Formats: sequence, C-alpha cells, structure tokens
Amino acid sequence: MKIKEAIIVEGIYDKVKLEQLIDAVIIPTNGFAVFNDRNLKEMIRKLALKKGIIIFTDSDRAGFLIRRYIQSFIPASHIKHAYIPEIYGKERRKDKPGREGLLGVEGMSKEIIIQALKNAECDIVKNMTNDKVITKQDLYRDGISGKNNSRQLRMELLKELQLPSRLSANALLDVLNALFTYEEYQEFISNFLQNMN
Repeated sequence: MKIKEAIIVEGIYDKVKLEQLIDAVIIPTNGFAVFNDRNLKEMIRKLALKKGIIIFTDSDRAGFLIRRYIQSFIPASHIKHAYIPEIYGKERRKDKPGREGLLGVEGMSKEIIIQALKNAECDIVKNMTNDKVITKQDLYRDGISGKNNSRQLRMELLKELQLPSRLSANALLDVLNALFTYEEYQEFISNFLQNMN
C-alpha cells in the first residue's frame, strides 16, 4: 500500500514496523526530541505543506503530547490523524511494559495498523505513475553520497534544506522525493552545487 502523505511516528521501531507494511515517507520524532529539534520541526512542516502528514503516535500520554505539539506548528488542514486502540501488553523487544502498560504502534498487528490508516482517510496511491524519482544513483552522481567529500556536501545540503543533520543518505532520499519532483530536484541541485563552488 503506497500512501501519499508523510507519516509521523514516535520512534525508530514504529518506523521499522510501518516500513514492513506500507510504502510512504515515515519520519520518527525520536520521542520528545521533536520539542527541541528545530530542523526536525522544519522538515515536518515542509512535508506537511507539500504533501500532508499523518500523525500516528501511541495511545499513551506521551503519544498525545507529541501529537498536540505537532498540531501547534502545522495547520490543521495539512494533518490527518491515525489512532491505535488502547491494548495492554508489551512489545517483544522490551523487558517490561511501558509506563501506562499500553502497546505502542510497533506492537500493533498489521490489520490494526492498516485499519488505523484507512480510518485516517490517507491518500492511497492507486495508479503507480511512471514519474521519474530521485535515486541513489542521482545522489552519487551529484556527490551527495559515495564519494570522498560526500559527507560534507550532504551536511551542507541538509543545512540548506533546513533538515536534521542526522538524516542518513537513505532518509534524505525519501525526503527529497517527497519535497521535489525529479525536474525540481535537478534544478535545485544544479543551483546548489554551483553555489558550493
């Protein structure tokens, strides 16, 4: 299932779980880190304005705090909400349940996750277009990955786009494809590289 909107989750394990089930840009807030990470907030804002976001946090107090915080800086018209039911238990990777004893997104079944996204009325991409996408080969060609100075160039690109500096090359690729068409990327990266020289 390919989803148009970017999906905002709390943690990396939520992201991993969703990546097994859907094709979408999935951004973890790293819990409460989003409260103080200006670049992460800016990335979420850009994604929301470009393609919309789905906030898909846990059903505990922390999940709702993060949800409300994101709502404070994103217009409501660009947000959809996916909710999971309150199910008591613990995730397999954990020794004990969380503070409230509820399963998080990562602990939910495939069926519950898919139903939550359908209930959020996410935009499911039905017709896969043949639009050209930005690939790892493009990043390599442009020196953003795989070359001697790629790390420094990638850091400058992230800074230019006001994206988190910890974004990996793969995560950057997802975000670039969410923010730009292939043609828009070509124009942007050409100008960016000229300004770097």
